[in-house]
Amino acid sequence: FEGGVRELLVISQDTSAYGVDVKYRTGFWDGKPVKTRMLELVQALGEIAEPYGAWVRLHYVYPYPSVDEILPLMATGKVLPYLDVPLQHSHPDVLKRMKRPASGEKNLERIARWREICPEIVIRSTFIAGFPGETEGEFEHLLDFMREAQIDRAGCFAYSAVEGATANDIPGMLPLEVREERRARFMAVAEAVSAAKLQQRVGATMQVLVDSAPGMGKKGGVGRSYADAPEIDGVVKLLPPEKISKTLKVGEFTKARIVGTQGHDLVAVPV
Repeated sequence: FEGGVRELLVISQDTSAYGVDVKYRTGFWDGKPVKTRMLELVQALGEIAEPYGAWVRLHYVYPYPSVDEILPLMATGKVLPYLDVPLQHSHPDVLKRMKRPASGEKNLERIARWREICPEIVIRSTFIAGFPGETEGEFEHLLDFMREAQIDRAGCFAYSAVEGATANDIPGMLPLEVREERRARFMAVAEAVSAAKLQQRVGATMQVLVDSAPGMGKKGGVGRSYADAPEIDGVVKLLPPEKISKTLKVGEFTKARIVGTQGHDLVAVPV
């Protein structure tokens, strides 16, 4: 962070499982003992980033009960109130065929609890449509889940057979056109939810990390809020600043008032 880094992305195959392979052994950082566990990792990263006002963003956090422990850190601003949680599906039978431990009902309860602890939390997730054996009813269950869970940012893949995957042997492989049609239906619901949530931000003033600002931002620029991970989420399109003296610098933060939305993006005026 001393070199000017303003955002740290924590990405792994399963961030929630940090330390499982070493049995959560205790190591040392800055002369202090630190347990090799997700909670302690996030606490330490938050402490390192805080003096610089930098962001710590968590990706690929599976919804295990232990994740609840990090929500107070988000609520107090130690790390960004943003969780990338690959939920995959909502119906318990589909999740069982996927060999996923969670059920949709438990995930709804957990998400509601997260929002009680940290109302500002933004949840990104990915889902699979057309998994082998998925019935129309199970898929409708997923659409209902999306509407109720109000996932802020969602992506969806039509199931694709991967060579050697055990899922290929599950009975009920769906035709490609059905898989693609369900993916499109899912994204229509996901985008409607996301658009409505973005609209709620109009009028708010948010901190924006500037990614692009030609001419010091005199004609505007592009940045991201805490709700936007790079490359996978939307952006904040910055209009020319209200004050002539206001400049924008790439890699630095600016305050901006949200004045509108544009697809997956916000439109804002630096203030």
